[in-house]
Amino acid sequence: MFRIFKDKMLGKNSSTNQNYKLSKSIDKNIALFKEIFKEDETIIYRNFESKSKDSIKFCIIFDKNLSKMSSINDYVIKPITRKEFPNDMSAKKRIELLMSKILITCDNKLSSNTNDLISHILYGDSILLIDGVDQAIQICTKEWHQRAIDEPQAERAIRGPKEGFIESIDVNYTLIRRKIRSPNLKFIFKEVGDKTKTRICICYIDSLASEKVLKELYKRLDEIDIDGVLESGYIEELIKDSPLSPFKTIGNTERPDTVCAKILEGRIALIVDGTPNVLTLPYIFLEYFQVSEDYYTNFFYSSVNRALKYLGFFISTSIPAIYVALTTFHQEMIPTPLLLSISASREGVPFPTIVEALFMLLSFEILREGGIRLPSTVGSAISFVGAVILGEAAVSARFVSAPIVIIVALTGISNFLLPKMLGALILIRIIFLILSAFLGLYGYIFGVIGLFIHLFSMRSFGYPYMLNIDLLDDEEIKDTVIRAPWWLMHFRTRLIGSKNKERQKDYTISRRE
Repeated sequence: MFRIFKDKMLGKNSSTNQNYKLSKSIDKNIALFKEIFKEDETIIYRNFESKSKDSIKFCIIFDKNLSKMSSINDYVIKPITRKEFPNDMSAKKRIELLMSKILITCDNKLSSNTNDLISHILYGDSILLIDGVDQAIQICTKEWHQRAIDEPQAERAIRGPKEGFIESIDVNYTLIRRKIRSPNLKFIFKEVGDKTKTRICICYIDSLASEKVLKELYKRLDEIDIDGVLESGYIEELIKDSPLSPFKTIGNTERPDTVCAKILEGRIALIVDGTPNVLTLPYIFLEYFQVSEDYYTNFFYSSVNRALKYLGFFISTSIPAIYVALTTFHQEMIPTPLLLSISASREGVPFPTIVEALFMLLSFEILREGGIRLPSTVGSAISFVGAVILGEAAVSARFVSAPIVIIVALTGISNFLLPKMLGALILIRIIFLILSAFLGLYGYIFGVIGLFIHLFSMRSFGYPYMLNIDLLDDEEIKDTVIRAPWWLMHFRTRLIGSKNKERQKDYTISRRE
């Protein structure tokens, strides 16, 4: 069942959700907006009149910090105050004259919906009220400061584009449009959040994206009932499949080239205003191990890097559990010289191996999290020095043995190969470790079997999470554990249609809890 979130205390009965009707009296309309924006000193009400003998009253309403005042002065107020309107002109003709010949702004729209008008004012646009007309003109005058386009800090690349998304939805979809200059590239805008009215943009290529996935996405977005959306993570959590799983079923990235590559594969991008993290869906397990730089460098080097990521996944999740299982239950499987060395290092240590491992893993995670939250100039140094000092002091004090420090260090370094899977890696590692502490290698094997069952049972908008792993063919294996050269890859994945009709798949779209 798809969960619906809402504010139970406030509900939906606030004044901003009531759709008031505009009057033909400009004074009543101004009083209405002053009541709505009561005690808000950022909203400006500029009254002026036309040049004609029986002058017509106008009022433009805008937020002084979000709108460009020079545009309002030059393109709205000046042209109107210099224009003479015939006395016998009807309200309809007056509006047509304003829209077609007087207002010289790029985007104007007539509206009588007060909720829509309020939303535009709070987003930087202006609304023009006219005496004798029960409608208002929305005028595009927005202007606000925004961060410059820069390389994403979390997804740096040695080779490839250095630009990243920013917090402006208009800039972000422009970065995608610049790379995919196709009329089939569609941008559909919606609003989510009862109070924040956050703009979102659904981006896809019409000839490639699955219609079933699009319909399911619209359905899930329409079912969202929440007061505010401040980051794409809100939407990701509300519409994702398998919400209790530590694995992502919706991807996110700050790189426009990555989003464009996924769109060209038939996926759908979801841009949220106010955040540089763009969502992509469907999302499958293999995407954890793929980065955009794989396709910009030599395929031999990319394949080696991808294989290292799979090795890092194994080391990060399994090495502590295997070490605990071998030293606790299966000492006969360890070579004698190595067993003697481990036994000598554990002499005087009062805790069992499982306690050592949990203590050191917890200490490493505390140092890692502390290093992230500290300023970048000192965070990395403190993390490194803290890890060295803590490990050396713990071994010297006989709290832990030296081998467990090596195991935890290797595990922690392997985490950095898969930064987007960090939460899942920590949880799987702890589960495997506890199972191994009670059942040895049998517990570890049971954990691996459970992990595989969980992964193979997951879906992302109807598509198998382990797509291209469960049923490999000669085409799909070219971009899985290895990255084949471009001149060998001729087809898209089974995620969308391909040139070969026999390879097309039609999956059932269903919500998986």
